[in-house]
Amino acid sequence: MKLIAKDVCKSIRKKTILSNINLELESGTVYGFVGRNGSGKTMLFRALSGLMKIDSGSIFLDDKELHKDMPFLPSMGIILENAGLYPEYTGMKNLKLLANINKKITDEQIADAITRVGLDPKDKRTFRKYSLGMKQRIVIAQAIMEKPDVIFLDEPTNGLDEDGIEDVRNIITEEKERGALILLASHNKEDIRLLADKVFYISNGVLKEGIIDES
Repeated sequence: MKLIAKDVCKSIRKKTILSNINLELESGTVYGFVGRNGSGKTMLFRALSGLMKIDSGSIFLDDKELHKDMPFLPSMGIILENAGLYPEYTGMKNLKLLANINKKITDEQIADAITRVGLDPKDKRTFRKYSLGMKQRIVIAQAIMEKPDVIFLDEPTNGLDEDGIEDVRNIITEEKERGALILLASHNKEDIRLLADKVFYISNGVLKEGIIDES
């Protein structure tokens, strides 16, 4: 499977957000995206997933074009900043509500995803009472629970302690081995160095392929 972007451009309030983005991404690979806050990483993920329409250019999943043949990628998991889970519900109930949209997985599979990220699916605390690290873990669980073909991870290790970071890195490796196409944006150089097969640097909406910093 390939995710392809051709000459993708996007402007918001006359400011260029994405400038002539060209990418060809393949299954079973982790792609690292590096850039400062506001550089365009999150907007690129929104565009490639279908959550944001582009001004010009084309995005294809194999031979199907985004916003023409499909409104968004049919099998994806995504973590973006400010994830919107219901604060008054438990982690399990939140994920059950999300899983009910596609009706692809069972409660047991949801519980397995929660366990994989180091949480207890039977925990009765509401999302509101979760620590920052727990919130990040449950958001990662929702991104992987349906075993999607494409996974977008925007700063997945934010707010996690060392054990949590290690757990997430292991999950990313496992998902890659399963055959997922993974797009990883991280300010953590170790995340990129350890996980990315290829790295891109983005600045002011301009994307360039780079070399992974091994230092």
